[in-house]
Amino acid sequence: MVRKSLLFWIESILLVSRQGKTRLAKWYLNASLKEKTRLIRDITSLVLSRPHKQCNFIEFKEKKIIYKRYASLYFIACISKDENELITLEAIHLFVEVLDRYFGNVCELDIIFNFHKAYYILDELFIGGYQQESSKKEILRICTQQEDYMDESKEEGFARPRTGPR
Repeated sequence: MVRKSLLFWIESILLVSRQGKTRLAKWYLNASLKEKTRLIRDITSLVLSRPHKQCNFIEFKEKKIIYKRYASLYFIACISKDENELITLEAIHLFVEVLDRYFGNVCELDIIFNFHKAYYILDELFIGGYQQESSKKEILRICTQQEDYMDESKEEGFARPRTGPR
């Protein structure tokens, strides 16, 4: 049985460059495109304008913004006021560690050119905003296995002649 205290829900995860460009955005709440765009703009301006030495937790409307800067990227999670900030910060760090191992010292360009892989890793960590996996080894194993499947299907797709109606 899973204890309720171990469950936490993330409303959204953003990866934003120091220049304010969104590199990855994953939403687990139902919101319109206009509302998401406004939230990204507001959250990004809040995070980027904060002094470097200040706390990584910001109360924002009915939410909490949890962020951490790694190299040139800000990893930002939006949670409800009732959720635990430290668990969320640890989940962000886990995501960064998995990205770092997967890409070998991840950088902003890895996220830009391999965004689909970053989303896949994120999807292995969170389902519906809830953290599902906490083992770095297991996440990396699944992601590597998926990449192998994709490579095999690409090779087979080019080698096989098309059959069926045209």
